[in-house]
Amino acid sequence: MSPLLDARSIVWVPVPGGVCLFGDRSRPVTVADLEWTATPLTTAQLGDGDDDRPLTGLTHEQARDLAAELGGRLPRSVEWEWAASGPERRRYPWGGDEPDATRANLRGGPGTTTPVDAYPRGATPGGLWDMAGNTWEWTGSVTIGDGAVIRGGSLASLPLYARCTFLNAAPQELRSPGIGVRAVRTR
Repeated sequence: MSPLLDARSIVWVPVPGGVCLFGDRSRPVTVADLEWTATPLTTAQLGDGDDDRPLTGLTHEQARDLAAELGGRLPRSVEWEWAASGPERRRYPWGGDEPDATRANLRGGPGTTTPVDAYPRGATPGGLWDMAGNTWEWTGSVTIGDGAVIRGGSLASLPLYARCTFLNAAPQELRSPGIGVRAVRTR
């Protein structure tokens, strides 16, 4: 088993803060220093079996509560974008190269979720894995109409959805096999 998927612990990766030029309009937003779970959470990491694919099927509230149980919270949408794109504003979490089968689980891939450490070429330079593809990730940012922002795209997504600035929303009560959870905490 990979050190990223050690069921006895969850790996936390420090991501220094800075000014995120948020979204396609490049609105400057200050982001604090945070620690991130290196991957979306898995049942294996939570000590409940050996499945190293992203934990899915949680409502927004359940995802928020799980992050709190780990001593953290869900990242805000701007924090997610900052962690994925970095100060250099990478187009994709790994850089400027277009997605391919070695970087992310997107439409046209295996057709099912994959282990969260299956795409090392898709990791951010700082060590966050699976920020694009496999499953969307809940964020702590809510929308009008009782929705929540989700980021990162999923195994059914077009490559466009894997871009660091792309965001989507889902109803907070949705329990989707295509939405996972990643936690952050203050450093």
